[in-house]
Amino acid sequence: MYERKTLPELTCGLDLIGEVLYGKWKMRLLWFIHEGFQRPSELQRKIPGASRRVLNVQLKELESHELVGKVIHPVVPPRVDYYLTDLGQSLIPVIGAIGQWGDQHDERLRTLILKNITPESQ
Repeated sequence: MYERKTLPELTCGLDLIGEVLYGKWKMRLLWFIHEGFQRPSELQRKIPGASRRVLNVQLKELESHELVGKVIHPVVPPRVDYYLTDLGQSLIPVIGAIGQWGDQHDERLRTLILKNITPESQ
């Protein structure tokens, strides 16, 4: 597993939120767990662009930051369900607001993003 070489700078709330939400799929994972998709296979279907390994790493990080918890059911094969903790639940309005902002500026942002990743014709 990845081991940090330097300590994160945690001087303000933005540093803290960036530290716990840094990761391409974390906000989506939190949102989908909030919507009721709790099993790893369900989350994988909701985020097909992410590998199972990456989702597992990011779920483990969310768990270590106490945003999600998991229940391991003693059945064969083992079944795991994720849930939002109170701390994770408190992020849902923030994630919703960020999503609404993205929806409001969808066309402009999509154009800018694609412009920056598409090589210009020469």
